[in-house]
Amino acid sequence: MRLLIALGLLAASLVAEEHEIKVNGEKLTYTSQVGKLPLKNEKGEVKGEIFYVSYLKKEEDKSTHRPVTFCFNGGPGSSSVWLHMGCFGPKKVKDALVPPYGVEDNPYTLLDVTDLVFLDPVSTGLSTIGADQDPKQFHGVDEDIQAMAEAIRLWTTENGKWDNPKYLAGESYGTTRAAGLALKLHDDEYFYLNGVILVSTVLSFQTINDQTMTNDLPYILLLPSYTAAAEYYGKLPKNLKDPVKASEKFALEVYGPALLKGDLLSESEKEGLVEKLSMFTGLSKKFLKQANLRVSVPFFAKEFLKDDQKIVGRFDFRVTGYETDATRQFFEYDPSFEMMAGPFTGAFNQYLKQELKYEFSDPYKVITDVFPWKWGTSGQGYLNVGNKLKEVMAKNPSLKVFTASGLYDLATPYYITDYTFNHLGLNPAQKLKVTSKTYPGGHMMYLDTENLKALKEDLKSFYKS
Repeated sequence: MRLLIALGLLAASLVAEEHEIKVNGEKLTYTSQVGKLPLKNEKGEVKGEIFYVSYLKKEEDKSTHRPVTFCFNGGPGSSSVWLHMGCFGPKKVKDALVPPYGVEDNPYTLLDVTDLVFLDPVSTGLSTIGADQDPKQFHGVDEDIQAMAEAIRLWTTENGKWDNPKYLAGESYGTTRAAGLALKLHDDEYFYLNGVILVSTVLSFQTINDQTMTNDLPYILLLPSYTAAAEYYGKLPKNLKDPVKASEKFALEVYGPALLKGDLLSESEKEGLVEKLSMFTGLSKKFLKQANLRVSVPFFAKEFLKDDQKIVGRFDFRVTGYETDATRQFFEYDPSFEMMAGPFTGAFNQYLKQELKYEFSDPYKVITDVFPWKWGTSGQGYLNVGNKLKEVMAKNPSLKVFTASGLYDLATPYYITDYTFNHLGLNPAQKLKVTSKTYPGGHMMYLDTENLKALKEDLKSFYKS
């Protein structure tokens, strides 16, 4: 049944449909809402619009205060399609590499636990910049947070959810956004959150900037992920027990302190490190020497299976692709992204029009270029929003945090998440509010059905705790 709902600000574009799905063997009736949230400037002009899809469970008892979770992905420059159609939503993309793709019921949707709102930042999805408006007012860390905070406030007001438990869920750069957004909503709107869900986390960008020899931190934190890859491809010595844990210990106690010495490292020490690094990574000693003991992800992805003329994925190193240029030193594309981009784009465009009944002709921008992006550091170093998360956890002692990492992810490696939270300086009571899980999957660990199932159960416990 199609419904056109007149809700104040949203009346012009809101389209709603009623649906049914079975979750845990029980029928769940829900309403989908598709529309745009207008962002206005001080003159009352629409400076931009945030496209969203929300799912609200139909309840007989109107006094029930169901949680509502605002979801988004990262980039910056990504729409929310990944969490929407791969993880949390009531439908998910079928496992198909070529058309027809299609969608199917998601038996592990979070909709039985929480209402869901999927938001596309300005310039992504079907979200737009107003006529004659400057994109710079949206394309930056602080600017993006401001726009998303306004969109969340608008949706909450229009749907009468101010008194409901409220959560944020972000993936990748979306975790950066979520940390800043949690504090922004708290300080500016007195919009207190119950929880923040971080999938494939990056709060401190120093931990992932592996493109310079002056920042040793990423190389140290990447090592256990390289070891996981070597274990997956059978490149480790058979007598090496619990290799990933052994790699963590080596990175923390030996590799890290050695890199801190820089040029003071002796030749004998270098030889010893090369020997160990080769054992833990499956990379040749010659390559490790050439790399000066520091291997960035683009170089690892190219070098690791070079003898087979293959590259490994950045989002998921289990996915391989063929080289396009054997003479290059780093990988030319990410085969794990290419595997997902077509199916998610095709399936969502079809789903939006056919099942959600939303009419559109503009391209739905799954990924778009939003650069130059204002990182908001004013030349003072790497962006780090960990302090924002710590601050809002101090101001709101009830706030809970859940982190999900993928063991096979080279974009935001799991050990980086561990390191980040071990350096937030949380007190013992605050640490009890943080739940961290690592799954045997990639950046989008939920693409593996068993991980999706496990993530659902872990989040269900998180919401109930």
